[in-house]
Amino acid sequence: MSFVIPHTIKKNTFLLSADRCIFWEDEKTLILSDLHLGKTGHFRKSGIAIPQAVFKEDMQRLVTQLQVFKPVQVIIIGDMFHSEANREHDFFLKWRQDFSSLPIHLIKGNHDILKKEWYALADITIHTCEMAIGNFIFVHDVYDCTIPEQGYIFSGHIHPSVTIRGLGKQSLTFPCFYFGKQYAVLPAFSKFTGTFTIEQKEGENVFALVKQTIISI
Repeated sequence: MSFVIPHTIKKNTFLLSADRCIFWEDEKTLILSDLHLGKTGHFRKSGIAIPQAVFKEDMQRLVTQLQVFKPVQVIIIGDMFHSEANREHDFFLKWRQDFSSLPIHLIKGNHDILKKEWYALADITIHTCEMAIGNFIFVHDVYDCTIPEQGYIFSGHIHPSVTIRGLGKQSLTFPCFYFGKQYAVLPAFSKFTGTFTIEQKEGENVFALVKQTIISI
């Protein structure tokens, strides 16, 4: 068990963080998915009293990862934001000023529906469908693209989890990193999300996030 586990794909090293993101060593790039910034604010506007501390905790974890890995850029694989603009998006703009020199790339997800002027104000580079760096391709939903013969895909969207079963029909479900032969699926960076349980097959690698540790399944 560890806070960080290295994983190699096509001779590139990816450090899997227990804080739900990946640092690509070769490109000095931080990769994450499904932040859903503004989701708690969206619920509060609907009369559901979700505390703003959830949003603040997610943002603090992001700051910590930037301080630890010191990336030269950040790639967000969709659903960076959640629904229409609200007060939490304003907080993000203030946060962005502290990291104004850090390039942020967003591959738009189904929840990224803010106006293009807002992304420009936040100095976020938008990629409508996908972004490619060498043999690696970044998309929000792997089922929205064609699997390449040579490249490898990083995706998000489904918020993967894995169920660990014990004796007496007991089981626990945890968010996870999933690595198949042709594509990976990242866990949702935000902790205020649901999950979709995946079934691990032979030859696939799954890493469960258990509190502040990572366990290879």
